[in-house]
Amino acid sequence: MDATCLPWHLFLDYPLPVHLTGTKYACGRGGCGACTVMISKHDPMSKKIRHCSITACLVPICSLYGAAVTTVEGVGSLKTKLHPVQERIAKSHGTQCGFCTPGMVMSIYTLLRNHPQPSEDQLMEALGGNLCRCTGYRPILQSGRTFCVESNCCQEKGTGKCCLDQGENDSFSHGKNSDIATELFMKDEFQPLDPTQELIFPPELLRMTENPDKRTLTFHGERVTWISPGTLKDLLELKVKHLEAPLILGNTSLGPAMKSQGHFHPILLYPARISELSMVSKTSDGLTIGAGCSLAQVKDILAERVSELPEEKTQTYRALLKHLKSLAGQQIRNMASLGGHIISRHYYSDLNPVLAVGNTALNLVSKEGTRQIPLNEQFLAGLASADLKPEEILESVYIPHSQKWEFVSAFRQAQCQQNALADVNAGMRVLLKEGTDTIEDLSIAYGGVGVATISAHKSCQQLLGRRWNELMLDEACRLLLDEVSLPGSAPGGRVEFRRTLVVSFLFKFYLGVLQELKKLGKLFSVPDCLRYPEISDGFLSALEDFPVTVPQGVQRYQSVDSRQPLQDPVGRPIMHLSGLKHATGEAIFCDDIARVDKELFMALVTSTRAHAKIISIDLSEVLELPRVVDVIKAEDIPGTNGAEDDKLLAVDEVLCVGQIICAVVAETDVQAKRAIEKIKITYGDLEPVIFTIEDAIKHNSFLCPEKKLEQGNIEEAFEKVDQIVEGEVHVGGQEHFYMETQRVLVIPQTEDKELDIYVSTQDPAHVQKTVSSTLNIPINRITCHVKRVGGGFGGKVGRPAVLGAIAAVGAIKTGHPIRLVLDREDDMLITGGRHPLFGKYKVRFMNNGRIKALDIECFINGGCTLDDSEQVTEFLILKLENAYKIQNLRFRGRACMTNLPSNTAFRGFGFPQGALVTEACITAVAAKCGLLPEKVREKNMYKTVDKTIYKQAFSPETLIRCWNECLDKSSFHSRRMQVQEFNKKNYWKKKGIAIIPMKFSVGFAATSYHQAAALVHIYTDGSVLVTHGGNELGQGIHTKMLQVASRELKIPMSYMHICETSTATVPNTIATAASIGSDVNGRAVQNACQILLKRLEPIIKKNPEGSWENWIGAAFEQRISLSATGYFRGYKAFMDWEKGEGDPFPYYVYGAACSEVEIDCLTGAHKKIRTDIVMDACCSLNPAIDIGQIEGSFIQGMGLYTTEELKYSPEGVLYSRGPDEYKIPTITDVPVEFNVSLLSSSHTPLTIYSSKGLGESGMFLGSSVFFAITDAVATARRERDIAEDFTVKSPATPEWVRMACTDRFTEMVWNHYNSA
Repeated sequence: MDATCLPWHLFLDYPLPVHLTGTKYACGRGGCGACTVMISKHDPMSKKIRHCSITACLVPICSLYGAAVTTVEGVGSLKTKLHPVQERIAKSHGTQCGFCTPGMVMSIYTLLRNHPQPSEDQLMEALGGNLCRCTGYRPILQSGRTFCVESNCCQEKGTGKCCLDQGENDSFSHGKNSDIATELFMKDEFQPLDPTQELIFPPELLRMTENPDKRTLTFHGERVTWISPGTLKDLLELKVKHLEAPLILGNTSLGPAMKSQGHFHPILLYPARISELSMVSKTSDGLTIGAGCSLAQVKDILAERVSELPEEKTQTYRALLKHLKSLAGQQIRNMASLGGHIISRHYYSDLNPVLAVGNTALNLVSKEGTRQIPLNEQFLAGLASADLKPEEILESVYIPHSQKWEFVSAFRQAQCQQNALADVNAGMRVLLKEGTDTIEDLSIAYGGVGVATISAHKSCQQLLGRRWNELMLDEACRLLLDEVSLPGSAPGGRVEFRRTLVVSFLFKFYLGVLQELKKLGKLFSVPDCLRYPEISDGFLSALEDFPVTVPQGVQRYQSVDSRQPLQDPVGRPIMHLSGLKHATGEAIFCDDIARVDKELFMALVTSTRAHAKIISIDLSEVLELPRVVDVIKAEDIPGTNGAEDDKLLAVDEVLCVGQIICAVVAETDVQAKRAIEKIKITYGDLEPVIFTIEDAIKHNSFLCPEKKLEQGNIEEAFEKVDQIVEGEVHVGGQEHFYMETQRVLVIPQTEDKELDIYVSTQDPAHVQKTVSSTLNIPINRITCHVKRVGGGFGGKVGRPAVLGAIAAVGAIKTGHPIRLVLDREDDMLITGGRHPLFGKYKVRFMNNGRIKALDIECFINGGCTLDDSEQVTEFLILKLENAYKIQNLRFRGRACMTNLPSNTAFRGFGFPQGALVTEACITAVAAKCGLLPEKVREKNMYKTVDKTIYKQAFSPETLIRCWNECLDKSSFHSRRMQVQEFNKKNYWKKKGIAIIPMKFSVGFAATSYHQAAALVHIYTDGSVLVTHGGNELGQGIHTKMLQVASRELKIPMSYMHICETSTATVPNTIATAASIGSDVNGRAVQNACQILLKRLEPIIKKNPEGSWENWIGAAFEQRISLSATGYFRGYKAFMDWEKGEGDPFPYYVYGAACSEVEIDCLTGAHKKIRTDIVMDACCSLNPAIDIGQIEGSFIQGMGLYTTEELKYSPEGVLYSRGPDEYKIPTITDVPVEFNVSLLSSSHTPLTIYSSKGLGESGMFLGSSVFFAITDAVATARRERDIAEDFTVKSPATPEWVRMACTDRFTEMVWNHYNSA
């Protein structure tokens, strides 16, 4: 290690001697896994090499002394040799945008280094800390499963083969439907894993560990000194000398605090080399674990002890293990230490409540000697009398064995099952007098309900001597609500929910102990007078936690015609062109471009007020800082500063928190970010300040006129019906959470004011135009380059232009290249996302479920400027009817202006929010009629060729086919009966099932937005270069374009190459959005290829047996142009809003999804049991890519409707600004069974090769999970005689589910706090 390295340099930021780009920066908090690398160290205790996956964004470079670090480049490459992990994840179609792929590869690779033949559970655990926003996880898991030795599937009929793989019970697999394929890749092609060929542990590091250097190592930096003592004696002396210096091991607590809260420590003590802190001692009465052991090691130690001891002695260990399986991700568990976790005393700690009730003791050591203190409420509250002295350190943790008649349990509830901070957690322990149910000792502790872990000591004391029965339970709940008091204004919100969990967890513990007593009662004779209370069979399911299960499923698609030439790739599941490069880290993204000479870094200064006048900006301190070059302000803009109502840089007034005011340019990113803290802005608050849709309506604050569509006679129809129902629907916003944050590199050229801009965008032409107007230079001087984008989802249509323009101003002013890369927190704060929606409906219908009239009014939260809100409103209104033919309709929509960052385009563009309102109406009608929702859906669906509300004609035949096939493939009707049977037998767990149809309109509502161009060159060696106007976002557009070119030119794809999308080669392009990219660009590529082939016709006719290379050589000799521009004028599309009619969309995509879930009424948790999707792709260009798009958008939609929740402060500051607070679906959120079928024998003459664009349509099908959850909740409410509630709220978070399932505990909480 270089002795001059900076102490606080994180490994991800460290300037390595070679330019390695595979390890990606995505969140900076260790929460997404994109920067995963493998650390290997020699364990002196076991004498083995221990391999650990860790997140490079949190690891200080100084902590890696003596460790071997393997990045994705060290695993394998295209230049040397691919590793099987890399090959399989690419060929299994486990990459889309590819930004998360190196992290996935490293997690699986590390698993295989420790376990060459892992179990499926180990695979799930290894990937639990890795996020993916594109794929939906299924293909990633499928690639990992090829290494596993066991399977949880049925192993049908003892053959070792799964019924899912064989397609059994599938009508498509037999007879006339044998052209349906279920394999997207060939396992036989994979190279085998050979563990003997892995990299060896460096011999010099091995020698270092065998002869350890005991000297103290010190690394001095500008602000921080890093000291790593070699012995315990040295550490204790250093602690006396530096009383305030923290000990740091994993940096999982200190690192994020330093980053987000600005915590700063001039001295850091790193005790990793001290063996005493890693010692493990087993005694007859307990277990002592060194404070330096990682949580992953603690998990292994506890698991080993559980396997060795009788169950009665391991109650506390089992409770800890339960939480260790879900605490953070594998990478964080590998890094975080037991001592650090305890000493941090986070209020949300999962382990501290269990350790506290388990009578854990802390062994402390100082220069003066040793002592032991209890890990109790006083310690956890940080009371000086019960805490460490400044000169002491925590050496080890003693956890005693449990004993006979002692029961310990752990509980937690979080936004999602894994890798999420708990809303509330608890540890509970009871010791009963032997052979009785009398409480001898009781201990209960909670996390998440105060500033520290809270122990309910008083309540427990009052319950001593009581019998373990219902009377005790009621009294205990009352006492706990008194003692564990959570005020209505408690930080973090969700107060009623958290209060309810306090008593819900106690009830679960009560039932669990009763169940154990029953077992003991069978072993020991118990007198009749001590018979334990009976547990109803319907209550038993409350004891079971939802298991983490490896998802499985079948992907069905139509095989290509047997007569199709083998070299024609259209319709085949071709691997993503960049798949292997994604897996090796060789795929270059915007920020991977090597540093340019004299390059400067830019950091943005944003508003801290929601609505205020800018009184002054004081830059005096900033410009005096070393290595700060300049500050870019509005007055530095030579051209146009954005639009009048949407400035690039704020002038005089700010309209939201996060609005960009100015930008600092410095020599390093660290200096630039440090400098923005020195800028002093004085504000004067303005009124009104509006954050919610309701407030905007009240203040008449709107961004654009109302959009309205109407057909039939609403008022007249309202008079001729049996029933009327009115309701409200609230849909929350959604963050794009593309894995690659917004980033741009602007390089000014030396002449003619030329600029090269490398940018992560869906619309380079828009960036080009915006920079042109901002700098007041012609468009032809600006070239925008897009190699690939690490996810977009609509969030990289408009925003990159703003950032590119600001960076370009900096480049012109300074004369230097400018690099601007947003941190995750800033990206989420500044860029906006999906529009939240508030909808009101009034529906009139007959008792048989036939809807006669529907009136819907929708309001969306547009934020502070117009952006795309008017178009989103229009699309929302146009798409509201979804799949239903209702004679009398009135749809109205408005975009509200609020003091939040402007919301923008997002996958689905209004449809996922609006269609939820329509489906909520259907559900409400079904409830009022006493009918099943699917019956009401069927009754009101389009049945014959008809016209939409905007008078566009279409045939619903394919829609009906999707619906019927989904019913059939999901075995819906039989499963509906099974769900009903389950619900009759279980009180605290309920299942729900729902099937949702979809009619999704593709494209823009304007012909000019459907045009596309391409440029195809054929070189004299026969190779072909294809360029087109689409951008590779992960959706595989480049792969599909080469498939098109291959078919048209009748040559293999291996002859072809796509370099990048550039405004210099294909000008005036349209944004890659609206699911139309492959359609229109494919037609342009097709046109160019046909032009070229026509030119080659005479040569081919003259020499039909010649080779492609011969023909091209001859064409060159005959002076035939081998370059052609292809052009597609676009699909016709228009909408006349005054008349309320038009043909706004080229075509529709139809689909249906059925989902089944199980909910826990006591906690609000849910488990996705199964999802079946049938989608009309017509003739898929690439079924692997299209199925991947469907799965990925479905999981993203599922996140919108279940876990993704934006939280704001009362001042309009976004709280949820990273993966810790904002929970996108993880690998454990995928349905246990996940089946996707592309509808067979479907055709459309309009599109290229009769294909369809599928990028967005799957998003809304995620609502099938939402309606399955509401179906389960409705069942619980009916059983409890609670009135139907027609206010629908999305997302269906655990909080919403728990509070909707009103019961004795929710009423107990309500009564307690209201009476108080």
